[in-house]
Amino acid sequence: MGVYAVGARAEGDVILGYDSFRPSTFVDAFRFMYENPGLMWSKTVEHLVISGEAMGIALLIAIPLGIWLGHLHRGSFLAINLANIGRALPSLAVIAIGLGVFGIGTTNVAVALVILAFPLMLTNTYVGVDSLDPDPIEAARGMGMRPYQIVLKIELPLALPLIFAGIKTAAVYVVATATLGGVVGGGGLGDIIVNQASYFLKGVIAASIAVAALAFAASFAFGLLQWAVTPRGLRRRVEMIEPDVSTGVGEAAVT
Repeated sequence: MGVYAVGARAEGDVILGYDSFRPSTFVDAFRFMYENPGLMWSKTVEHLVISGEAMGIALLIAIPLGIWLGHLHRGSFLAINLANIGRALPSLAVIAIGLGVFGIGTTNVAVALVILAFPLMLTNTYVGVDSLDPDPIEAARGMGMRPYQIVLKIELPLALPLIFAGIKTAAVYVVATATLGGVVGGGGLGDIIVNQASYFLKGVIAASIAVAALAFAASFAFGLLQWAVTPRGLRRRVEMIEPDVSTGVGEAAVT
C-alpha cells in the first residue's frame, strides 16, 4: 500500500477522493484563508470586478430609462414585465445559453449578471419617479422650470431613496450570483467553490464565507448610501424602502 495525499485513500489499485464535513471544517476554512491569502485576495478582486462591471452596465441602461419612462408616466407594462421576465430567467440557464454566443470567460457571466440586475433597477426607478406627488411637480411647472430641470431638481432627488433600494438589492443579488462564473471559467470566488477536488471542502467553505461577507458589505454600503441621498425631510417619514420580492416593485412604508 502506497502513501497518498491528504484527501484521498487507496483501496487496491483505485484511489478514491473524499472530503466529508467535520465539526472542525469551519476552523479549517478560516485556516485556509490564513494560509492562502494571495489566492483569496486575487479571487475576491476578480469577483468584485465582475460584479462591478455588471452593476455599472445595468446602471447605465436601467436608471436613465426608468427615469424617462417614469417622467412620461408611460411604460409600466414594459417595466413590470421586464422585471418579471428577468426574475423568471435562471442565471445558470442564461450562462449556459451564452456559452454558444460568448464562449467561456467573464463576458458570458457579466451578461447574465446584467440581465439579473437590470429589471430590479428599472422597476424601482420607474416606480420611484412615476409615483411621486404631482403637487410639487405642478408647482415647478408653474414657476417656469423646464422638463429637464423638473427631472433633475424635483423628481430625481425625491425618487433617489427608492432608486437606491433597487440598486442595493441588485448589488446583493449580483455579488451572490457571480459565483456561477466558476462553472464557465469566469473567475472570482466561484472558481474555488466549484473546485472541491483541488481546494477540498475547507476551501469551498472559505470562499462561500467570503461571498457572504461581500454580499453583507454591499448591502450595508448601499444602505448607507441610500440613507445619505435621502432628502433630510424624508428620513423621518420613510421607515423602510425595499423591493417587494413577490412583485419586484419597491414599496415605502411611511410612518
